[in-house]
Amino acid sequence: MPHLVLLGDSVFDNGAYTSGGPAVIEQVSSALPPGWAASLCAVDGSTTEDIEAQLAQLPETATHLVLSVGGNNALLRADVLQTPVASSGEALLLLGQAAADFEASYRRMLAACLTHGLPLVVCTVYHGNFPEPSYQACVAVALCAFNDAIIRVASEHGLKVIDLRRICTQPVDYANPIEPSSAGGSKIASAIAKAVTEQTPTLRGACVVAG
Repeated sequence: MPHLVLLGDSVFDNGAYTSGGPAVIEQVSSALPPGWAASLCAVDGSTTEDIEAQLAQLPETATHLVLSVGGNNALLRADVLQTPVASSGEALLLLGQAAADFEASYRRMLAACLTHGLPLVVCTVYHGNFPEPSYQACVAVALCAFNDAIIRVASEHGLKVIDLRRICTQPVDYANPIEPSSAGGSKIASAIAKAVTEQTPTLRGACVVAG
């Protein structure tokens, strides 16, 4: 029996934010074909550094992995958006260093995931739903650097990528600025089911699933 396991953060472990509505794990279970099982190892608040502990909890019957992590790494570097600088070039250097640190951590984490020899799908970091338009715009620009790292590393390994930026696009998709609602979770679950069940040719780069 195919057994999908969700790894990562509150993008998947969103049950505390749905106001009684279904969480992503329940929606994934409903979206998968008959005969599939789904388990949640993702933990709200996790960063790349926490995924190894989640991997230690993998069910022995796991056959497929889907990973969504990086948003909390970006939140931990939100100071970059507020740091006074003398020029735009200095701002770009600060962002570039934050993204480089994230990429190094993401590479180590992904290597640990791949040692299990299971099909793996990864997700980008969505832009969220922040109430201040200027801050939302800054977040979207800054996350480009983090998402570039995710897509490039995934491409090196021929992995499928679910681009959450193109899935959670409406305010209703969010329960708060950074957590998916049941509406957003439903879209995410559909993309996950598509990514793990649809056959694709052998990949030389990343195959992006947008919905």
